[in-house]
Amino acid sequence: MARYRVGLIGCGWVSGEHIAAYQNNPFTDVVALASKTKEEARQKAEECGVAAHYYDNIDEMLETEKLDIVSITSPPNFHVHHAIRAAESGAQIVLEKPIALEKEQLHRLVECIETNHTKSIVSFVLRWNPLFTMIRSMLDDHLVGEVFYGEVDYYHGIGPWYGQFEWNKTKLAGGNSLLSAGCHAVDALVWFMGGRVREVHAYSVRSKAVEYQPYEYDPTIVTLLKFEDGRIGKVTSSIECKSPYMFPIRLFGSKGTIKDNQLFSDKLPGQTGFASIPTILPDSGDVTHHPFRGEINHFVDCLEKGIDSTVPIAYAAHIMEICLAAEESANSGKSVSLPL
Repeated sequence: MARYRVGLIGCGWVSGEHIAAYQNNPFTDVVALASKTKEEARQKAEECGVAAHYYDNIDEMLETEKLDIVSITSPPNFHVHHAIRAAESGAQIVLEKPIALEKEQLHRLVECIETNHTKSIVSFVLRWNPLFTMIRSMLDDHLVGEVFYGEVDYYHGIGPWYGQFEWNKTKLAGGNSLLSAGCHAVDALVWFMGGRVREVHAYSVRSKAVEYQPYEYDPTIVTLLKFEDGRIGKVTSSIECKSPYMFPIRLFGSKGTIKDNQLFSDKLPGQTGFASIPTILPDSGDVTHHPFRGEINHFVDCLEKGIDSTVPIAYAAHIMEICLAAEESANSGKSVSLPL
């Protein structure tokens, strides 16, 4: 197998998990880091124990290093610009979510990826959480038949004590509740149910809790989704809730039901209640809890095979359109059809 030269754009919290995942993979070397200042890049390299070159200019890094893979872990409002520059340099892309904060930029990014034939993966990293892989296996084995209705929700209070709060609270960088965090739940619902969404209707609200008032958008949004084949789903995203982190999953099929790590199925004769399957749940918003190693290993394997990942930018664009349509619907009080 080849050895891939890796660079990172952005040296914040999540970048350390990307670096650790590359260090774990025997076929990748982190050789360059770019941040607002070279000192920030140097500190991240020392913190993570990598011998890398430091840059405060991404164009200089891309031109100098001839990178095979670029991880984009900068703030969300820079994602499109940084991804386009990386694609134009010939690198393959690992892109943090949200991939864009408005539809014109989103379409420009997708066009660039297609033009440059760029391989990509978007960090809907919970797909490599053991519960997610277990649910995917149960669905593929038809243990609950066809899922006709699903609910996947995201509850995680993100206030002033949280590192990303200062940019997360703004529409310029945070976007909205789904783009900020709840898009993980949107991706999960669409992945588990399959197909594409054709219509979105949403309602949003904010609590009276003082610590969440700086949000420039409603931190809680409830979104109803109608798929092209008529099936329906629901996603709630609340980043102002006062509760432990929760990521509840409910999938109702023609032959049974999945409730988190519990299964009730016609294929289990005599079953009188849900059967629980011990596994690791997505029960923390801390990025150190997220399975970035699985994501990076999958992407490297795809590059070796010359194929795109299971979560490319072209797919993630549909998830982002759902998130943008939800905000549009909540503001207008009307359903929004997709594509935008």
